[in-house]
Parts: sequence; C-alpha cells; structure tokens
Amino acid sequence: MNIYKNPKRETWFELTKRPIFKKQEISEIIKEIFAEVEKNGDQALIKYAEKFDSATINQLQVTPNETDQAENLISEDLKLAIQTAKENITKFHASQKSEIQKIETTKGVICWRENRAIEKVGIYIPGGTAPLFSTVLMLAIPAQLAGCKEIILCTPPDQNGNINPAILYAAQLCGISKIFKVGGAQAVAAMTFGTETIPNVYKIFGPGNQFVVAAKDFTQNFGVAIDMPAGPSEVLVIADENTVPEYCAADLLSQAEHGSDSQVIFISTDLNVLNETIDEVKKQIKELPRNEFAQQSLNNSHFILLDSVDEALEFSNLYAPEHLILAVDQFENYIEQIQNAGSVFLGNYSCESAGDYASGTNHTLPTNGFAKNYSGVSLDSFVKKITFQNLSKKGLENLGKTIELMAEAEGLLAHKNAVSIRLK
Repeated sequence: MNIYKNPKRETWFELTKRPIFKKQEISEIIKEIFAEVEKNGDQALIKYAEKFDSATINQLQVTPNETDQAENLISEDLKLAIQTAKENITKFHASQKSEIQKIETTKGVICWRENRAIEKVGIYIPGGTAPLFSTVLMLAIPAQLAGCKEIILCTPPDQNGNINPAILYAAQLCGISKIFKVGGAQAVAAMTFGTETIPNVYKIFGPGNQFVVAAKDFTQNFGVAIDMPAGPSEVLVIADENTVPEYCAADLLSQAEHGSDSQVIFISTDLNVLNETIDEVKKQIKELPRNEFAQQSLNNSHFILLDSVDEALEFSNLYAPEHLILAVDQFENYIEQIQNAGSVFLGNYSCESAGDYASGTNHTLPTNGFAKNYSGVSLDSFVKKITFQNLSKKGLENLGKTIELMAEAEGLLAHKNAVSIRLK
C-alpha cells in the first residue's frame, strides 16, 4: 500500500490514476473472438468454453430441469436472503417510474415524452471465483419492471458444465428463463450477433473481467449499446476523527477482495485514524480466504492524510469513485459537495456491502472515473424516451412565423415550405 501525508495538489491527478493494462493486446484477442463467433456461432462458443473454462458443453441453454434442481442445492437461509434483497431492490426501482407530463409550450402546441422499454436486453453475470448472483437481481429486476420483452442471461459454466445454483435460483426468482452457459468475451459476441441458440440483443448489461469489459466496448461498433464503460471495482473512504478504523478497514478489504486489479483509496483527516486503519487492514486481511487478491489490490491502493473533509471531497470529486463512503460526523453537511460518485454510503454503519446486496440501490456502477459523466444502472437504463408533439391549426399559426424565419436563416427552404404550405 502507498501512504501519503498531505500530498501537494499538483500531485493529486497522478494519485487518481487507475492501474493500466495492456489494452492493445486484449483488443486483438477480442477482435479474433468476435470474428470467430460471428462466423461459426454455437460451435465457436463450445470451443471457447473448453479453451477458457475447461468445460465440455453439449447444450448451451440451461434446461428447466437444471433450474429446478438448483433450488434444492442452496440453503433455505440463502433463499430467504435473496428474496429479501429482491423485495428491497424492487421497491427502490419501482419508485423510479415516471408519469407522462404533457406541456403546452405555445397555445395549441402540446409536447410530451413517453418511455418505451428496450425490447431485447442481455445480462452478463460473472461466474468464476465469485459467482455474482446478486447482479442477477440488480439487472433482471429493473429489466422486468421496465417491460423489456426479451431478457437473456449469459454466465460461464464450471468445469463440469454447470451453472452456479444461486445464479439459477436468482434468475428463476426474477422470471428469467433464457439462460446460456457461455462466459467471457465470447458471451458478449454471442449477444451482439446472435447464434443458432442465443438471440442477439439491443443492449448488454453486467460486469466482468478485462476481456468482458473490452468486449462490451467493442460491441458498440456493431450498433449494440452497453450499460456503461467499466473497469475494475473501487471504493474511496473518507474518515475523520470520529470514524471507527475497524469498520473502514473492513470496507476497504470488501472491495480489494474483488480482484487483484481493484483499487481502494482511504483518506483521513486524522493521523491516528489513518495509522489505526492501516493496522486493521493488515490484521483483517490475514483472515480472508481471498487475501491474495486483496493484497495485490492493496499494492495499487493509496492511504492519504489531508487537512479537512472539504479537501478530501475535492480529491474524491477528482477521482470520481464507483463507491464513496463518507464515514464522518455530521455527514449531512457535506452531501451537496459530492459531485462525482457512483453510489454514496453515509455514516459509520452504511457499509458498502449493503448497496452490493440488499439495501435496494443498484450495484452496477460507473468505475474508472466514469462517475464524472455516467450514472449507475436504474430503471431508466432499460428504457428509451421518445418525444411527441401535437400541433393544432391554431398552434401552427402561432408558431409558424418563428419556424419560417429560422429555417430561411439556415438556408433550409424545404423546411420553411413545410410550414408555409400549411399556413396558406
């Protein structure tokens, strides 16, 4: 871990940089995978399953029998936990539905906007060392609430060709029946082009490793949208003298264990809290099964001492974290200063894990600084917004001269004539 005490402002930008990976090398691999899947469809997916997942797949689509069996493979306690999370996520996302508002901009001119669900969406769920069944809830629930007609799910199989039962249970609970045993960049390619078995979609959602992220970026060249640009997971914690170092260390490690490329930033206004948190991190990491991932992540991470919470928030807005934890006293006084963050956790008891699983907010969030210009996934992510207008005869008479003058000034006389011919 890297420790900085009151770093000069001119060094802040350097401290906000994320770890850099070999993008050119990854890009060439992605192009090859996309070309192969476009050409050979299912056969390419079966080949890649064996190559990348060491899995022999005879049938790409999960059968109803496999889904039914999954329910018996997880504990009743876990089922109840998933159901509770589903209820909270549904409540929060259902509240995002908007009413149609018709506005009369000029007498006789009515304008409004309506939502239309994206008809076909694809959900990617990582399945390797951390099968993210919680992400099924985060993506399938708003997709269903939005009214998407076709929702498909791709997730990598294990070496026996099986899907993690918790992923299958969560999918079934959310009404997702089209589930496919395909992971990595090849899954994104399959959802882009469609294969004999897997339908193509109009927008792809979900996290993944460097190859999945690069594949999602590449798919936009083929007219398929994605939820957002993404990178490895990250958290920034701001702590004052009232913070509990033990809690902060746990929050930092909860992100660090995602993977070796994750990044955590800890900023404190109190030197004792800074040192105690570092000691707690060293202590707690020893107890983690994934401590190797966490330790590699900490090597890319920063622990910073600054003079004030205001200064810490300035740094945070420059960094634009995926997760921001404001573990300070009277956090209400600082909320308005937060400009760039994916999701914010306020106070000592608002652990980032709550948002990851069950508080109700979405955990699919912008990373790698994209919180400066992107929002996390919401109900709006699954809809398009179409504008409508209706002009009466009187409405066109009231607005016509304005349109004619503007069209003529731009040299677009056919535009002017479309008004003039009606007014005559």
